[in-house]
Amino acid sequence: MLLMESGEMYLEALYVLSLENDLVRAIDIGEYLGYSKPSVSRAVNLLKNEGFIRKDDRGFLFLTEAGMLIGKSVYERHIVLTDLFLMMGVDVETANQDACRVEHYICDKTFEAVKAYVNDHRLAPGNV
Repeated sequence: MLLMESGEMYLEALYVLSLENDLVRAIDIGEYLGYSKPSVSRAVNLLKNEGFIRKDDRGFLFLTEAGMLIGKSVYERHIVLTDLFLMMGVDVETANQDACRVEHYICDKTFEAVKAYVNDHRLAPGNV
């Protein structure tokens, strides 16, 4: 299934938040993304119905296997693209904002080339 950018953002947010805390609620996602409670509630229900998120009886959210694959992939894209932009001399805030935009549209083939480039240059002498 092809998710829209907003769905990917929610899955990425849940993935990132779950790295920091085992128990994540919809309100945590809203605070992380800066979205309203009704928007988050609607998105969570859609993602739950599509099989990307599950909710326990206490209201905690968890990524399903499918949701984990997407959330982790989008987050990896964000990190690698941010690193690329930083290596190019872009300031941190702009690099993060632009990575957030590009991560949803870059094709797998191009991303793999970018990732290889970033990894090669990260390891090059003189780079930290």
